[in-house]
Amino acid sequence: RHRHRHPRRGQRGGQRLPPGPPRSGLNVAAPSFRGGRFQRPAAGSKLRACRHYPRIAMRLSRFFVDQPLSLGQHDLPEAQAHYIGRVLRHATGDAVQLFDGSGREYLGELVEVGKKNVRVELREQFAGQPDSPLRIHLGQGLSRGERMDWAIQKATELGVAEITPIVSERCEVRLKDERADKRLQHWRQVAISACEQCGRSSLPLIHPPLALEDWLRGRDDDLRLVLHPVAAPLASHAPPSRLAFLVGPEGGLSDAEVEQAQAAGFHSARLGPRVLRTETAPVVALAVAQQLWGDFA
Repeated sequence: RHRHRHPRRGQRGGQRLPPGPPRSGLNVAAPSFRGGRFQRPAAGSKLRACRHYPRIAMRLSRFFVDQPLSLGQHDLPEAQAHYIGRVLRHATGDAVQLFDGSGREYLGELVEVGKKNVRVELREQFAGQPDSPLRIHLGQGLSRGERMDWAIQKATELGVAEITPIVSERCEVRLKDERADKRLQHWRQVAISACEQCGRSSLPLIHPPLALEDWLRGRDDDLRLVLHPVAAPLASHAPPSRLAFLVGPEGGLSDAEVEQAQAAGFHSARLGPRVLRTETAPVVALAVAQQLWGDFA
């Protein structure tokens, strides 16, 4: 029997629907290092198929390695080897980009991928992303879990040079001994992940939590600012080369603490008419400072 084929129709009358998405698969494969240079994935290399999206290329995987790097072969630390080989499922021949926080970047190829060991051969070295000309030290009031992580992550992306968690009168978090060490390692990993994502070639220095009065005593930056809702705008200050920012915790800084900071040479500065959360304030302050005096200018 001859079967009549009806056109695709929408819900309204005889309105035709546009043609559906192509059924060709999505080829996603990592680039590889062959014959002394990086090559695009072959047309037939297919890791997964997708029916509804156009073809895209996977970007080069970039990792921080906590050991000095140079051209040649290197065995990666066990934790990172597990992440690259078992979690991301990279294979021998995949191209990678590594950095060690020294300001240099390295391109290479995975030459061995095992269950507990990964070996990479680095074949090209080049200068990484330069640091901001404005060196910023952020004194961030200690806050609860995700808020502190957010502040450290975004401060790293915005080019801060140093971060010190500050213990002040209204802090709701108290860290001691082993717990403080674990949080410090966690914050450092947050900063590393942010560097890997944003392309930054150096890591910010994250100090152990410090009492406010001790942090104020050690500051000798060109410009020292404490964020306060009643103060002069940020742009009213002369351009510095070294800047210290003090941001309060979730409950804010007390009047006595603000006066203590001012006695230590800090100027009050505001970021507009609205009161910002403790995790929002450093993002806005750093972005404005970089726009006025740093690498956004």
